[in-house]
Amino acid sequence: MAILRKATPERLSAFSDGVFAVLITVLVLDLRPPEHPTFEALLALWHTWLSYALSYLFIAIVWANHHYLMRYAEEAGARLLWFNFAHLFAMSLLPFSTGWMAVSKLAPQPVAFYALVFFLVNATYIALIWELIHRGPDHHVTIRVRKTMRWRSLATLCLFAVAAAIALKYPLVGLGVCACCLVVYLRPEPPEIG
Repeated sequence: MAILRKATPERLSAFSDGVFAVLITVLVLDLRPPEHPTFEALLALWHTWLSYALSYLFIAIVWANHHYLMRYAEEAGARLLWFNFAHLFAMSLLPFSTGWMAVSKLAPQPVAFYALVFFLVNATYIALIWELIHRGPDHHVTIRVRKTMRWRSLATLCLFAVAAAIALKYPLVGLGVCACCLVVYLRPEPPEIG
């Protein structure tokens, strides 16, 4: 309980930043150069580079959106701590799923699992939205923005589930759906803000 009393939104955000930095580091450690010193050997690893690039973009987008949400934290209560840990746990599965997808050369089941990791990350992000935006004081975020955030997150959650199902038959299409979902989060603020 003493840890909970010492937790502040700033410390929670700093801890999360550290986890995101470690995830990017772990992700890059899985990259291996081609065995032969030719561009053909490099191009033969396109599935590895695609997996890495999409995962790096995903981590960057999730980090930016996490920072956007954390600015609404007035205190770091137990519920926020646990929702944040769940979100970071879901993110910690990304290097593993990226590696599996890359080694399998984008085989259906690894790509489906990768999409399910996106689903899990988004589900835990929804928990953070609920804790920080919907349960928070009304003066921080307008009702219109709250609705936009809710619909954006629920729509992408459904699309990640669809991507996982599609990936079992058409892995590149499933991966494409995941990539398209990321576009709506490039800007953390919903379109109505600004």
